[in-house]
Amino acid sequence: MNIGKKMYLWAYDLFPICRSISGDGLRKTLKYINNKILEMNIYSIKSGTKVFDWKVPLEWNISDAFIKNKKGKKIIDFKKNNLHVVSYSIPIDKKISFKDLKKHLYFEPNIPNAIPYVTSYYKKDWGFCLSLNQKKKLEKNSSDKYYVKIDSQLKKGEFNYGEIILPGKSKKEIFFSTYICHPSMANNEISGIVLLMALAKYISEKKNRMFTYRIIFIPETIGSIIYLSRNISEMKKNIIAGFNVTCVGDNKKFSFLPSKYENTLADKLAKHVLKYHVDKVKYYSFLDRGSDERQYCSPGVDLPIVSIMRSKYGTYREYHTSLDNMSFISSKGLEKSYQIYTKCIDILEKNKKYKSTTRCEPFLSSKGLYAEKSNINLFKKMKKNTKSILDFISYADGTNDLIDIANIIQTSAYELLPLIENLASKKIIK
Repeated sequence: MNIGKKMYLWAYDLFPICRSISGDGLRKTLKYINNKILEMNIYSIKSGTKVFDWKVPLEWNISDAFIKNKKGKKIIDFKKNNLHVVSYSIPIDKKISFKDLKKHLYFEPNIPNAIPYVTSYYKKDWGFCLSLNQKKKLEKNSSDKYYVKIDSQLKKGEFNYGEIILPGKSKKEIFFSTYICHPSMANNEISGIVLLMALAKYISEKKNRMFTYRIIFIPETIGSIIYLSRNISEMKKNIIAGFNVTCVGDNKKFSFLPSKYENTLADKLAKHVLKYHVDKVKYYSFLDRGSDERQYCSPGVDLPIVSIMRSKYGTYREYHTSLDNMSFISSKGLEKSYQIYTKCIDILEKNKKYKSTTRCEPFLSSKGLYAEKSNINLFKKMKKNTKSILDFISYADGTNDLIDIANIIQTSAYELLPLIENLASKKIIK
């Protein structure tokens, strides 16, 4: 089974789980990740704990919710779609007029068949989300009383997140983060989880890793704030490049969100890989941020974090609605994102400053690297390679890293990897 299909099957399993920023759904998601790839550390922190300017919220769990009409028929049912309830809704169990009920109804006015995603993490409230079409049906019987019930619980509990540390030869780190707090939304939520699962497995199987990899699965916003509050000193000291992984499963063109000043190794790498391995890219500014890069690139943190996405969050019609479902993502979309991210990893592992060991051009013929015209077929095959060798050596003066040289000679750094391995083995570069 190819990796795209495997990720899609993982997504299929994870999609129905009702996740939020805390609670059983989040823990169930972490347990699934743990069972499918490699063992990770799962941490907990108590509700009410102070983290920078924030406090860890109460834990929220929900078992059922519905709206019944006067005949006792469920017309809105949480068990049919977990987006039907505003996340972190307080418990409610009473009959209510439509006039009072409509104050707690949320719908998407421009997409009649979509259920929106709404939260109330930091304000005690309750509500139901429904499509515009469903709301219109309720309005037809506006004189009726409705029975509304949300069987939920807010309590002093715990907040959880997962962390995988894969050591390398160096203590310098590559950082990957994705969030695990949204309910059933495929591209905005699940695609990032399954791609990072696949990348964690890819990295774990990579022999002789140069760098250490820090991989985390956290609830968005409050999760990154909590994680930074516990690890900021080590992260600022060691992280040289990082990625916030989200919205990577659809088939539309790629998007890129840079770091604050667009001047980090992660920026340089991502732009390079996208230039040479993707046909169409939509480039955004950091002013268009909206996910955990808000915390990772905030003043006093300033980590080198970027995002390579397919359709950027907030830009596609299906975003934060029930239409962001399993049909919106695909195995092909996930696999292409996987290919781009693994290329980034492979290039980073070899992204050193290289220096030629000879003065003037090396004698390539003696090393079997020169294209001889006596063998026309071999000459055609090696001519381009010889040019790349000489171009690479020309700029291998100890001041340029692999990506710098690839940018100068206008070729993909990924495609240079076999070449530099060959040159290093023949002691032409060091």
